Amino acid sequence: MIRRCLPILAAAALSWHGSWAACAPTETASSGRGPSAQASTGAAARQDAVRGIPLQKLDAASRAKVNAVLANVTAFRRLPVRVIDCDPQLHLFCVRHPDVLVNIWEVLKLSQLQVRQIGPDKYRVVEKDGTTATFEYVYRSHDTHIVYVEGTYAGNAIIRQVKGRGLMVLKTGHVREPDGRYYITNRLDAFISVEPGMAELLTRTIHPMVGGTVDNNFTQTVAFLGNLSRTAEVNGRGVQRLAEKLAHVQPEVRKQFAELAAGVATRALAKTGRPDGESPLVASREEAEAKR
Repeated sequence: MIRRCLPILAAAALSWHGSWAACAPTETASSGRGPSAQASTGAAARQDAVRGIPLQKLDAASRAKVNAVLANVTAFRRLPVRVIDCDPQLHLFCVRHPDVLVNIWEVLKLSQLQVRQIGPDKYRVVEKDGTTATFEYVYRSHDTHIVYVEGTYAGNAIIRQVKGRGLMVLKTGHVREPDGRYYITNRLDAFISVEPGMAELLTRTIHPMVGGTVDNNFTQTVAFLGNLSRTAEVNGRGVQRLAEKLAHVQPEVRKQFAELAAGVATRALAKTGRPDGESPLVASREEAEAKR
C-alpha cells in the first residue's frame, strides 16, 4: 500500500491530524548522525526550537499569530533531521511552492489531496474526508521558513470536527562536495494547538499513534524531492514536459519550475559532460551514502 505524505511544509501543515497525500519515492533520505537523527518531543528540543524563531524579524500580524500558538502548545515534535542529494535552487523553490509537488502527484495519479494557492504565500488544503486547512508563510529566508496553519480535522479518529492551529519551522542548510554535488539538511519543528477540551485526546491518544507516521512521511517527502532533482539532472526535458501538465499551479510558478528543471540539467551537464537522458533516473542509495 502506498504511503501517504505531503510536501515538506504542506506535510507539516497537516501533521496534527496525521493526514497525508499519496507518494512513492524510490530513494530514502539519509538520516543525520547522532541524537538529531531521532525525533524529539522533549523540553530541551522545544526550547531550542522556540529560540530559533526570529520573532523580531516578523511583522506585527505574523508575530501575533506565532505567539498565539506558542502560548498554548498542545503538542510539540522535532522531526528527525534528513539529508538529501539535491539541487539547492530546486529545493528552495519547492519548499516555497508546495503546490508544485502535490500537483505532480495528482498528475501521476498518486494522490487525491488538493493544495491550491489562494493568495501571496498562502495555500488551502482539502482532503476527500472533509479535512481542510489553510497555511501561510509568515517568514522566509535562505535557511528558515515558518508556516502558520489553521485547520479542521474531520476524519475517523474522533467523533466530531476538531479545530486547531499550528506552527511549522523548517531549518535547512547545504554543503557542496568536491565533486560539485550538494547535500541539504532538513529539520522540521512542529507546534500544535487545538481547541479547549481536545488537548488530552491529542496528547494521549492521537499524537502517540501518528508520531512515527509523521516522521516517516517527512522522510519520504524529502526523499521524493531529492529524486525529482536527480531526475531533472538526467531528464530535464521530461521534467519540463511534466511542468506543462501542472494545471493547478499558477502559470508563473509553472514557468519558473520548468526553467529551474532546465537549469538543473544544464548544471549537471557542465559537471558530468553526459547529455540529458543518458544516466539512471536516480542515484543508488550506495552512491549517496558513499558521498556523505
